Amino acid sequence: MRIATFNINGIKARLPRLIEWLEETRPAVACLQEIKTQDEGFPAEELEKIGYHAIWHGQKSFNGVAILADGVKPVEVQRGLGIDGPKEGEGEQARYLEAEVNGVRICNLYLPNGNPHPGPKFDYKLAWMEKLRARMAEIWAEEMPAVVLGDFNVIPEDKDVWSPKAMADDALMQPESRDAYHQLLADGWTDAINARNPRGGVWTYWDYQAGAWQRDHGFRIDHCLLSPELADRLVACGVDKEYRGREKASDHTPVWVEVAV
Repeated sequence: MRIATFNINGIKARLPRLIEWLEETRPAVACLQEIKTQDEGFPAEELEKIGYHAIWHGQKSFNGVAILADGVKPVEVQRGLGIDGPKEGEGEQARYLEAEVNGVRICNLYLPNGNPHPGPKFDYKLAWMEKLRARMAEIWAEEMPAVVLGDFNVIPEDKDVWSPKAMADDALMQPESRDAYHQLLADGWTDAINARNPRGGVWTYWDYQAGAWQRDHGFRIDHCLLSPELADRLVACGVDKEYRGREKASDHTPVWVEVAV
């Protein structure tokens, strides 16, 4: 069973690339972030034409997450973590969606970026991570096969970025961000890509600016965290790097795990 995450950076703009990737790699489950569309604008019919059923949590112009499953409908468990955005009266942003697919709990997230820091956006990032940890603890207690995956907007270690110096002031690399991420791992979750690539050097994101893709100036912020019940069944994991180099590509590339079922 292949479970993947892909920050699509606008599903309407990238729909041809998304369908291309789905048909070429055929993951059983695909979690999308930054769909950047309201619920009524989600292209469910186009995805159903190639066999994928979806649930989604949209928002106008930015954020938004979706879970696609090949041949089956994801069974929604929860949307949102119950935390309002950084602006007063803003309400909750569309950043979290949880479902069950073929006996596996799928938790899809788009964690706040946190820039600029210090400031309310960085405070929101850390508060969101606290809420996420609490939800992951609840899932852990259920002792089920589960994966928490998506765009975490955290570079866990210096080995996960082309130049630690270049990113040193970014919210993605601040000690508070990293500490919050490592607390999740300390709770017993396995970072699949890191487990199979302990030396690092694996990127999942390349900026559109300054020739980052051409120069391979990337970093790793898209992660797949496995519960013990799923980590024991990990067969393989990887990054579909080539999709970043295609025409009108997202600035992220898909990340996936394969588990025995």
